[in-house]
Amino acid sequence: MTLKNKLSCGVFAGLLMLATGQAQALETTARNVILMDYDTGQILFAKDHQKMVPPASMSKLMTVYIIFSKLKDGSLSLDDTFTVSENAWRKGGAASGGSTMFLNIGENVRVEDLIKGIIIQSGNDACIVAAENLAGSEEDFAVLMNKVARKIGLKNSSFANSTGLPDPNHRMSVEDLALLARHIIKEFPGYYYLFSQKTFTHNNITQGNRNPLLYSMPGADGLKTGHTEEAGFSLTASVKRGDRRLIEVMTGTKSNKERSEESGKIMNYGFREFDNYDVLEQGQKVADIPVWFGEQKEIGLVVAENLKLTLKKNKAANVKMTAVYDKPVKAPIKKGDKLGGVKIEIPGQPDVEVPLLADRDVAKLGLFGKISENLKYLIFGEN
Repeated sequence: MTLKNKLSCGVFAGLLMLATGQAQALETTARNVILMDYDTGQILFAKDHQKMVPPASMSKLMTVYIIFSKLKDGSLSLDDTFTVSENAWRKGGAASGGSTMFLNIGENVRVEDLIKGIIIQSGNDACIVAAENLAGSEEDFAVLMNKVARKIGLKNSSFANSTGLPDPNHRMSVEDLALLARHIIKEFPGYYYLFSQKTFTHNNITQGNRNPLLYSMPGADGLKTGHTEEAGFSLTASVKRGDRRLIEVMTGTKSNKERSEESGKIMNYGFREFDNYDVLEQGQKVADIPVWFGEQKEIGLVVAENLKLTLKKNKAANVKMTAVYDKPVKAPIKKGDKLGGVKIEIPGQPDVEVPLLADRDVAKLGLFGKISENLKYLIFGEN
């Protein structure tokens, strides 16, 4: 089988990790890092990517995810208004010393403005207002955050608040942050554009988006920065160039400048060294195999789903594919029955296997047909 050097709409589910030798080809001063291809979910570079660490304001992405989910299911609208409590003002306002939207006690704020206040201004007050109005209290909202995290497959996350303010029970891995970013981009295309807005003004105070890549890297369009003393300067970012999108998460850099330089270096590495390739197409016939005791003598094996892989550009030609199946297969057979697989051997990466399915129904022979087949086998052997 040959490898097709073109893109397709199909995505093979599952994450693949590049081998250690390739993953360590890049060095970074960041403490925890992951670089993921958006389409394939493959991890192109990682450093302590599953360790649960303080996510700082990057965990606001879960607060945004929940708000977007409620907008999507119709239980919330952009024009709804939430009231600012004294608690939200005290914990998240200007006097707290953290990032703020500069909301006032008793102010009624449109949901759309709160979203912008969270994404662009990183407002802790905006997060607490959303949490209290959606769940009754920030504590109950944190319970919801943990429930949603489990539902969407975040295995190394624990939420204690809506903001990312320091708490020993508030932790995420950079892998979970990348997966969360991937969910946001995929599930909410109608709202994702908000992450690329560079400024927002509320109560006559204009603040800029803190994401450094929005100002320095073509194709950057999200997602969220974070900073605490424990977490360091951190970033969850996405960049799209042509048909490719990469997601990067990093923590632990020591300054805005270092965060900007390291994140740009890692993104450029991903685009420079890797590309996406169509390997197999759904419905593609791989083999015909004989059928025992069937009304048809053979059956075709077809690929179950499209398979796109992210590969090192200098290794793509070395991918080896082998069809693996037992033959013959005994009737009856139903279209879609799994009868084998295609094993894909990728230099420097774990092998991948894609199921092979029966391309049609094959009914079993009647009694006289079976007798005839047995006689043929005894006389001529397997044909």
